[in-house]
Amino acid sequence: MGRPVDLLIIKPGDKKKVYGGLSASMSAIEPPIWTALMAAYLSEKGRSVRIIDVEAEDIGPDEAARRSMEFEPSIIGFFVTGSNLSASTWHMTGAREYIAAFRKLRPKARTFLWGLHPSALPERTLREEGTEFVVEGEGFLTISSMLDALAGDRAARLEGIPGLWSRDGGAARPAKAPLLKDLDVLPSPSWDLLPMDRYRSHNWQCFGGLSKRQPYGVIYSSFGCPFNCSFCNLKVLFGGPGVRYRSPARVLEDLDVLVKDYGVRNIKVLDECFVLDKKHVTEICDLIIARGYDLNIWAYARIDTVDAQLLAKLKRAGFHWLCYGIESGSKNILQGVSKRGFDRKRIEDTIRMTKEAGISIIANFMFGLPDDDLDTMKDTLELAKELNCEYTNFYATMAYPGSDIYEQALKDKVRLPRIWRGYSAYSEESLPLPTLHLKAEQVLEFRDKAFVEFHSNPAYLAMIEKKFGRETADYMRGVVKHVLKREILAQPEQ
Repeated sequence: MGRPVDLLIIKPGDKKKVYGGLSASMSAIEPPIWTALMAAYLSEKGRSVRIIDVEAEDIGPDEAARRSMEFEPSIIGFFVTGSNLSASTWHMTGAREYIAAFRKLRPKARTFLWGLHPSALPERTLREEGTEFVVEGEGFLTISSMLDALAGDRAARLEGIPGLWSRDGGAARPAKAPLLKDLDVLPSPSWDLLPMDRYRSHNWQCFGGLSKRQPYGVIYSSFGCPFNCSFCNLKVLFGGPGVRYRSPARVLEDLDVLVKDYGVRNIKVLDECFVLDKKHVTEICDLIIARGYDLNIWAYARIDTVDAQLLAKLKRAGFHWLCYGIESGSKNILQGVSKRGFDRKRIEDTIRMTKEAGISIIANFMFGLPDDDLDTMKDTLELAKELNCEYTNFYATMAYPGSDIYEQALKDKVRLPRIWRGYSAYSEESLPLPTLHLKAEQVLEFRDKAFVEFHSNPAYLAMIEKKFGRETADYMRGVVKHVLKREILAQPEQ
């Protein structure tokens, strides 16, 4: 047994139940960058940190608890994160199982929860999940102060730390922790603490080479988002709308580590909207191009933030995929969720321009937005078919904790998922929001049929085969044969 560590981070997961039968081949296994960033930040301050990523290592709650014994940590942090904003809520059901196992084996251990979901519901999380503390917000300053207090044996001072919710404090709201003003103070993530050979990209990112999904890496170039879409909960992590940037030079330092030290080619830029500030994006692209890297990168963009010149630059730098949140085929629906300015012509022009640049597209659509009815959802599906992007995600609208529509759902006493895993689009317990015109069951049933209808459409499969080859087209034919088991639809899984 080595020297006791100051902090042991557990990255709990629930992938097999969140994704059902699709977890084995469809879902990505993403390096948990928040755990690695936190470890690097604290290490620079002289703190010792270790990480157990139970999803990547495929270990259950009891084994994770046993593994923790070798580290003898001063405190154990459960970091509930995932490959997108909603994943923090999905994984809360699994996190509870890991916390329970740790409490059983180590009843005196000090523990806390951190993540987007705990930040959205800190008081409820503290009350229900069994940890001593909850960290609200991005966590760097709060967790650092917590470790300082523990190291100095000044536990009584824990109550006064901004952003730290404590049972001893009677769940009184603490002062909000200040944000890091300069993201360049963050060192490159401590990837050496993670099993980097275990991570894999999304299936679509490697269309044309599905056997080459590993290794996989992620980077940030900014925190936050300037927009305030009603279905998004990002603001609870970063204190509201707004963007802070990491300098292009520091972004490339992070990228260099992944490429040179870990041989990573498949990369995701985690920014909520990477293609936002043209100067920032251009400088990053120029630095990548100068290095001569052969990368396969994907990132989020917006219909209204790209132009032909920028798309050409992105392609040269290795951005072979961009994800657009189109959401709906109805202008009235888009206006209702703060997506104003996304008219059909602009959408069509941007998709055409992106394809002409040689960049593949992940198109995101949502069914069940507040004003949706069957006709508007059909319009959305028809738009998706018209655009015929290389991959299309169809989501059923969920009221994620921390979003405006979650607060509205509580006020309206709308039925919400019975367990946190029910916020996953793919889980058996999935329960989307009803609309003004449709029941939740109608929305979910439409979503599932739309996914199959789109990805088995002859025009889609012909495009995929022409661009990526027969193997990829056959792979997608297999994906659509899987029928998700749905509790509210009483469908058997096949």
